[in-house]
Amino acid sequence: MNELNNEQDLAALRFKTAARDLSHIVRHIAARYIVQQVPLTWRLLHAIEAEALADLGFASRHDPFMLGLFQRPGDFQFPETDDPVNFGQSNALPAVFAFAVAAYDEAEKTKTTGKRQPVVNRDRSTGRAWGG
Repeated sequence: MNELNNEQDLAALRFKTAARDLSHIVRHIAARYIVQQVPLTWRLLHAIEAEALADLGFASRHDPFMLGLFQRPGDFQFPETDDPVNFGQSNALPAVFAFAVAAYDEAEKTKTTGKRQPVVNRDRSTGRAWGG
């Protein structure tokens, strides 16, 4: 039983490390667009996703199984238009989408308050930098 817990703990740690790595990559990509004040559109979100998942450093640091966990499931279809991103009340987002939205949310909060704040609890009733 102890061996199983160790394997589960190791797998959880590997996943957490990969998620943190991917979040950093996505935030770096999104920052390029945020600095240029490019709004988060569906087309841009797909481009950020493609660039992040194609990152060679990310691919070299994590095994193929772990990489597969961050691929968007085929049945998660999203528009590929220049319309602003709006997920409505949904919180079932692919990892890259969630990281990009969080980066835009944080940038919007920084812009309005003048200081950087962590995104902890998103109130769905307020406007979002990404259009939601």
